[in-house]
Amino acid sequence: MAVSLRFRDLLIRRLMAPTPRGLSLSLRPMSSNAPEEAPKEAPDHSYESLRVTAAQKHILHVQLNRPEKRNAINKACWRELVECFNKIAQDPDCRAVVISGAGKLFTSGIDLMDMASEILQPQGDDVARISWQLRNLISRCQESFNVIEKCPKPVIAAIHGACIGAGVDLITACDIRYCAQDTFFQVKEVDIGLAADLGTLQRLPKVIGNQSLVNELAFTSRKMMADEALGSGLVSRVFPNKEDMLEAAFTLAEEISTKSPVAVQSTKVNLIYSRNHSVAESLNYMATWNMSMLQTQDVVKSVQAALEKKDLKSVNFSKL
Repeated sequence: MAVSLRFRDLLIRRLMAPTPRGLSLSLRPMSSNAPEEAPKEAPDHSYESLRVTAAQKHILHVQLNRPEKRNAINKACWRELVECFNKIAQDPDCRAVVISGAGKLFTSGIDLMDMASEILQPQGDDVARISWQLRNLISRCQESFNVIEKCPKPVIAAIHGACIGAGVDLITACDIRYCAQDTFFQVKEVDIGLAADLGTLQRLPKVIGNQSLVNELAFTSRKMMADEALGSGLVSRVFPNKEDMLEAAFTLAEEISTKSPVAVQSTKVNLIYSRNHSVAESLNYMATWNMSMLQTQDVVKSVQAALEKKDLKSVNFSKL
């Protein structure tokens, strides 16, 4: 306790001290993170439609892994996304996730051939029972993307080629989005006779903050190219190709992984809460949250590293 109080006193004095003229803070560029060796399969992650590898220390790489089917999302994928991200949420070694698509594109959306019988010929003796079955189906599919948002570990979407239909539902549930120059995005549902029902209409307006543009994309199903996605705020960076994009995504994930997991995961939880609540409610939630989180030893360790001018990479934060 005495040590904690001493470091907190040092922190207060440091924060209150005037900044010398000409002193600026900058982030040094991280070293290249493209894995030189084939990444190892992550333990306890064996799936039909996904491939999960331990890309680097504290970082998992989740790939939509049906390249022969343009990564169309089938029944197995709906089920396995829930299983995968529930496991990641409870994995104390994981601090950041990169999700991408194997092959030529990110995803072509729902596998209509695989889902046709459940959508077009639902079981039930009457309208009420058929409707009940369809509602359960929609809710289960929604949960496949909700788990990404609810996972406390930051999830970075690395998108290339095409991101169509359910792919837009997926990436809007992620925390950060990068894409390659060849990428286009398409809210495709109106072209198959339905309204998008897995998150795009709910999350996309809050992601890009432009209701008119959301309406245009959703009503027409026109393609949004990479530069427009960058300008609208759907993605934060665009890269010349898939390889450069993945390297940047892993660099970002590595930087996130060096921070206190208590701080990072608390930040994600409160950012999502604040999106859906008023400022007053969110501040109250934040105060209640941090009245316990401020007591973490991560604060002491981070301040000590700053005072000693050490990189956070050298700090050994406990698992969470």
